[in-house]
Amino acid sequence: MPKFLLRLIVFGIVLGAIPVLFIGATSYYMASGDIKDNANESNAQILQQTQIRVEQVLKTLELSAIQYMNSTIVINSAIQPLDPYDFTRIRDLSKGLYSLQTFARVTDASLINLYDDWIVNFSLFRSFSTHPYRQQIMEYTKHRNNMFWVYRKYVNLSSESEGDAVSDTNVVNSISLVCKIPAIPSPNTPRELLIIDIAMKEFKELLTQNNRLGEKYILDRDGNDFLSVTKGNYSEINTDIVNKAKEANEEVGFVNEILNGTPVLVNYRVSNYNGWIYVSVVSLEEITTKSRKIGGITLALCVVIFVIVFLFAWLGSRRMYTPIRRLFEYSKEVGASEQPESGSDELWIIEERFRTLSSTGKQLQQQIIGQYDHLKEFFVLKLFSGLISESDFLYRTKIFDFPTEWNKLVVLTIQIDTMQFTKYREHDRELLLFAINNIVCELLPQANRFSPILIDQSQVSLLACEENDHLLLKQQLHDTAQMLKESIQQYLQVKISIGISRPFDQLREAVRAYSECLEALRRRISLGQELIVHFEDIDSTQGNKSAVYSQLKILEDQLVGALKLADQERVHLVFREYMEAVIQKEAYSHEFSPLMLQLISRVYQLIQELGIPIRKVLGEQATIDYFQKLNALDEIMQWFCECLFDPVTSYLTKQAETQYVNIANQMMRLVHELYNQNISLESCAESLNFHPAYLSRVFKKELGINFIDYLAEYRMNVAKHWLQHSTLKISEVAEKVNYTNSTAFIRTFRKVTSMTPGQYRELHTHIKN
Repeated sequence: MPKFLLRLIVFGIVLGAIPVLFIGATSYYMASGDIKDNANESNAQILQQTQIRVEQVLKTLELSAIQYMNSTIVINSAIQPLDPYDFTRIRDLSKGLYSLQTFARVTDASLINLYDDWIVNFSLFRSFSTHPYRQQIMEYTKHRNNMFWVYRKYVNLSSESEGDAVSDTNVVNSISLVCKIPAIPSPNTPRELLIIDIAMKEFKELLTQNNRLGEKYILDRDGNDFLSVTKGNYSEINTDIVNKAKEANEEVGFVNEILNGTPVLVNYRVSNYNGWIYVSVVSLEEITTKSRKIGGITLALCVVIFVIVFLFAWLGSRRMYTPIRRLFEYSKEVGASEQPESGSDELWIIEERFRTLSSTGKQLQQQIIGQYDHLKEFFVLKLFSGLISESDFLYRTKIFDFPTEWNKLVVLTIQIDTMQFTKYREHDRELLLFAINNIVCELLPQANRFSPILIDQSQVSLLACEENDHLLLKQQLHDTAQMLKESIQQYLQVKISIGISRPFDQLREAVRAYSECLEALRRRISLGQELIVHFEDIDSTQGNKSAVYSQLKILEDQLVGALKLADQERVHLVFREYMEAVIQKEAYSHEFSPLMLQLISRVYQLIQELGIPIRKVLGEQATIDYFQKLNALDEIMQWFCECLFDPVTSYLTKQAETQYVNIANQMMRLVHELYNQNISLESCAESLNFHPAYLSRVFKKELGINFIDYLAEYRMNVAKHWLQHSTLKISEVAEKVNYTNSTAFIRTFRKVTSMTPGQYRELHTHIKN
């Protein structure tokens, strides 16, 4: 069987089967839900009827008890003593109690006089103090209510005489109504109690009258099944019911539980009458019996419908496949079929055959389209390079759909100001220029521009303008540049400046216009960043610059001299003066790059004169190529300081530190050897082959004292030795340390030691003695 035909048949079957299965499953689910809801509702109604029936019994008995309590015979029994021989009153009291038995479920009733110590029921009169459950009954007097129901065990007094022993067979479990007489609330012990008993079996009969669906039982306020009518272990269910009833604070509810591994539905009702909880437990298996029957019927109908769907899918698919089969046979004549892949069908084979026919044409078309934009940019680049004639370019203009009519032409050039304080690095510059070029292509209308191109570190656009008015054209170009600037900053978060040439008429002037844009952008050095500069706004007067160049030459020499001395602070100060001179002089804004290159060459020359490899001192970034990529003044100054000047001063400082120590040591040695001769800074300089000023600075830096002061201090130390250990005259001591004038020696000695030589000798002679 053809694969596509098989897929059509399968699709038709699935398309027809899914709705059938969905409808069947939905019907079964809804029917099961309705049955469950109906069973739940029915069970709730039965539980409500049971509650009404039980409470009706309780309320009827309470009314009968109230009537009996308010009868004359009961009232009189409370205020008049009664003894065992007052048969008439005892009979009347028993008769009144017996009349309560007209309600068939009352099994016993007792009237108890707590003050006179007697109890009477249906047939007996006896002393209450001898009652076997007297203590239990006395607890009822402490209950907060005057009428209440309790579960208790009572003695069947009618079958015993006073003093007889109580047997277990005469003890009955009952639900009892206890009434205090009088019924007025009082903190004191009541005079009499009326206790009416209903046997447990009577309540069980009330609960099992309609027990066709599940079990019903009653819980007290604490969740105890005091009737014990259930057949299973319902303790966990009872706990859940009590907790939910308290949490939800609802009189009616239901819960789903598991009883002995079987899911059950539990309905409950909380009575406002006495706080009892009426519970009904129904097995879900009983509820779902009917739903399973409905599920069987639904399944049978689905099978029948599925068979019908299969027949229709078979016949319809074969009919729909007929045109595909004819197209498959026809495609064999159109093109050769490739080897079919595993799992491919007739449509895939047809598609491959037609793709083979058109692939060659499409590939050729794509290649032409891909090269079309490159050709356009190539011819615009040749125009700005001056490598193509205007007539040839006009001919290409028609081919490439460039503008053919204009009143004025203008060149816009965009350059990135700086990469500092952005998320980009220097190696991202080319990619950013490419992105800027794409943004320009999108924002400038194609009818008013030639293809934007990239030249070196610039993005260049040639615009064709219709405006003749010079001021309006200038404003229009400024608005266009502002729009490009804001868009590039928004999308790329990079600072740019835009240079605008003077308007021109002929295409051959594009080279000059591009140069004007570059000249305008050079003014960023003095004007700052993020500018839109019109070339016509630049003051191009040159003036007499000989004095200016002389000033720069002086500053340049001072800078090189500070470098030789490794004075970093002086280097930075002179360089700032040099840059301020360049920036403030409008005359050399167009010569900024040559001046900077000249300064770089001087630094290179200084390093070579020291006999040091340039790369070893400066590193990788201190190259002219790297400098030419910088456009912002801050970047340029930072590059000079960090990449040129600081490495040179650091290297020379390290060399000088070692040299300074040697020079200072040699000078000290000369002082120690020649202190008694005419030694001076100049004689040391002649001996060591250094300039005196250089030696003075080195000596002061290393020893922290001037050379002259050190020489005088050393000579005075020698003089101290002679004064202490010899009897030479002061003039003779002065001669030994090269002082021909005793007065000068004494003055110098006093300056060093704060005393005269004579005082010094006298002091030390006194110390020895």
